[in-house]
Amino acid sequence: MQIECVSLKHFSNRLMGDVFLCEKSKTYSVYILLCNDGSYYTGYTNNVSSRLDKHKRGRGARYTKIHEPKKVAYVEEFKTRRAAMRRERQIKTLSHREKHDLISNRLCKRSRRPVYSHK
Repeated sequence: MQIECVSLKHFSNRLMGDVFLCEKSKTYSVYILLCNDGSYYTGYTNNVSSRLDKHKRGRGARYTKIHEPKKVAYVEEFKTRRAAMRRERQIKTLSHREKHDLISNRLCKRSRRPVYSHK
């Protein structure tokens, strides 16, 4: 089965960055948002663009009401909600520096498709 990936820029002109998202609704994504103050917020969802829109409107999470999201910095895709939640917990235990390194390492190694699938 092939999953078509599209740029988030096609979903909203308010989004920044060149992050890609798979349109298949049965998948779950773990994402890291870069906030305007330089902090990171980590979450999981089955629709990254919709979730980012909620965060930007102040309805996504308490953290992002205080720390306004700037852009999606990182996305990993999973087949199951359970796997995505497990990975989210792992990432949330990382320090700011470790999250920065995770994002930087993936950006340096990525090809044209920066979505990382765990299948």
